[in-house]
Amino acid sequence: MLLLALVLAQFVRIDKTNPDTVEKETFASVENTPDEVMSIMKRACLDCHSNNTVWPWYSNVAPVSWFVGKHVREAREELNFSEWGTYDDGRKHHKLEECIEEVAEGEMPLKGYVVWHDEALISPDDTSSLFPYFRKLMKKYKE
Repeated sequence: MLLLALVLAQFVRIDKTNPDTVEKETFASVENTPDEVMSIMKRACLDCHSNNTVWPWYSNVAPVSWFVGKHVREAREELNFSEWGTYDDGRKHHKLEECIEEVAEGEMPLKGYVVWHDEALISPDDTSSLFPYFRKLMKKYKE
């Protein structure tokens, strides 16, 4: 019975659409982000928090795919670096503040993501690049 349920679950597919991105609205374009910072963000943040998700093989296997789809959907709703230019200044300030807090507290990237993507771990060296840059931008977008 369990095997049958697992087989039938494979027919419940997730939406793996990557919405179109307007390049001038992306975080990298709006902020003219240095390559060093973008490199960190690409490996640790943008797979979920952008419209450029690289869907891994396990996103095709239910029920794991359901969790992956839910996490990407929620991540994009919470913060989408592909749509950064559409955010108002207050939201930008708040999101930058949350980025620092989430990373500092070890909440991001998600532990379940890092299990499959150990390159996404954010090191102390990474934070020494990310945090000053995010704080500088926060000053630009004072609440």
